[in-house]
Amino acid sequence: MIVHVVDGTYELFRHFYGQRRFNKGKDKPFGAVAGVLHTILEMIEGGATYLGVATDHVIESFRNDLWPEYKTGAGIEPALFRQFQPLEDALEAMGVVVWPMVELEADDALASAARIAAEDERVEQVCVWANDKDLAQCVVGQRVVQVDRRAKEIRDADGVRRKFGVEPSRIPDLLALAGDAQDGYPGIAGIGRMTAGRLINRYGPIEAFPENVLGRERELALLFKRLATLRTDAPLFDDIESLRWRGAAPGLAAWGDRLADTRLVERAAAARSGSA
Repeated sequence: MIVHVVDGTYELFRHFYGQRRFNKGKDKPFGAVAGVLHTILEMIEGGATYLGVATDHVIESFRNDLWPEYKTGAGIEPALFRQFQPLEDALEAMGVVVWPMVELEADDALASAARIAAEDERVEQVCVWANDKDLAQCVVGQRVVQVDRRAKEIRDADGVRRKFGVEPSRIPDLLALAGDAQDGYPGIAGIGRMTAGRLINRYGPIEAFPENVLGRERELALLFKRLATLRTDAPLFDDIESLRWRGAAPGLAAWGDRLADTRLVERAAAARSGSA
């Protein structure tokens, strides 16, 4: 059995701005939602049977209390933000397990789901469908891999080492030193990704660095590492069978009408017949 865990927030952004290239600024109220639903159906049609989608129900998390400059919902276009809740509701109507995150982030849910699934002996592989570089820390050999849609690449542990120059487990150290502009923390002044990689490969995790390497910046680096380290303790599910897709709920028909998408229900029904 292969388990697929998907970054729903990224998918919503991807479809929203992808459609912007063609709609001349005339956004459909739920256009990105429809795009995500069809993406998930495409995965199911391709054989994905066990899957879950993580979403940022709110953008802020406990990390904002640790670092005030950490990413927030500021600047998100209203037309996009208004589709956050509908995405969760529509996915549930389609019979897909959804993990809406409030105190944690969608990335924490993905990391937690990957950890829980990988501990199940019935699971052959876990595929984490997410582009964010911090998700590379979840990769374990070929058992837990990262699927990067943008790069069209599936990364196992060797792939992570080739791309980032460090072991998957050292990704939080790398981001702490080099920074992550997308998440809103700068890293340590004067240390870029290549230098960070060399330091990590020489000394190990930041906690093992000699005192003189970072000096007074050591505590700041440890704070950034805490921001970069994904939580794996979210209690998302107990039984892997709860992730099995068994077809859409009756409520999907109403979503088909709401989205003005006549293909949605038909495609979901066909996918269910094909997976039966």
